[in-house]
Amino acid sequence: MTRVVYAIVEHDGGWAYKLADVFSETFPSRDMALAAAKAAAAEQQVGGDDEEISFQDQKGHWHFEHADGGDRPEAIVEDK
Repeated sequence: MTRVVYAIVEHDGGWAYKLADVFSETFPSRDMALAAAKAAAAEQQVGGDDEEISFQDQKGHWHFEHADGGDRPEAIVEDK
């Protein structure tokens, strides 16, 4: 199972949650950033319907895949 980790960090004069190298919007308090990260993590774990998806890669090639709506990552929030 894939693991998704949201980290609470200081950012742009406030607080944000970060996933890999991507920051959320900036929140005025750590508690607000933590609450938003927990909401985002919870949404990551909600299953959906199976879908057929298509996407274009950086070389311009199209890919077509079946996405299992129940295949969700484990999402956690780290607040150090």
